[in-house]
Amino acid sequence: MKVLNRKRVNSSVIKFVYIWKKKLEKIMIFNLGKQNSIANKYLAELRDVSIQKDRMRFRRNMERIGEVLAYEISKTLKYKEIEVETPLGIASVKVPSHRIVLGTILRAGLPLHQGALNIFDDAENAFISAYRMHHKDGTFEINIEYTSCPNLDGCILILCDPMLATGASMDLAIKALKDYGTPKTVRVMTAVASSYGLNHIQRLNPNVKLWIGAEDDELTAKSYIVPGLGDAGDLSFGSKMQD
Repeated sequence: MKVLNRKRVNSSVIKFVYIWKKKLEKIMIFNLGKQNSIANKYLAELRDVSIQKDRMRFRRNMERIGEVLAYEISKTLKYKEIEVETPLGIASVKVPSHRIVLGTILRAGLPLHQGALNIFDDAENAFISAYRMHHKDGTFEINIEYTSCPNLDGCILILCDPMLATGASMDLAIKALKDYGTPKTVRVMTAVASSYGLNHIQRLNPNVKLWIGAEDDELTAKSYIVPGLGDAGDLSFGSKMQD
């Protein structure tokens, strides 16, 4: 029986992991829906009109998508080695080497944000209040009303929004946060994105990487994603009087 050289095998594995990681770092859009994973079940339940009526289940499924996407993002981060003391000795472990800030657009983004925070549990947090100002002719504009944010200089900024429709809200959020410093990298996390919204963000923010649960092709005249899943804010927290 042929005996494998352990050093050669280990070297090959390390080389494979290094090449895989470098390829992943170059990907500008990571589409979770193109892979076979349990996350597809969470997405199916988010979309299912008969299941999404259960608000607690909807929020939890959105939170799960945030957890899975955050875990996938964690694979692309830079790491440093530290030593920790165990009851029996010293262990060397690798932890993220850069400060992480999670940002979300209120109110719909809160469950997705919580999922990311479950993974990056010591992250700092930023919150942005953005809303659609509708006009009588059927058009609308996005207004940002409030921002709460730590210093962003040198951090890994991850922005969470469950639906990326036109991409206008996310683009304004990215621009608004520039007043708080210059992140090392910016990543956008969303459960469902339209093809238009993805193209819009990439065109205006070419260095931003996007992590999505699924991509849908169509937008309605009122800029809702089709087939989408509906109004993520209302499904999570109930209807509102404002349009």
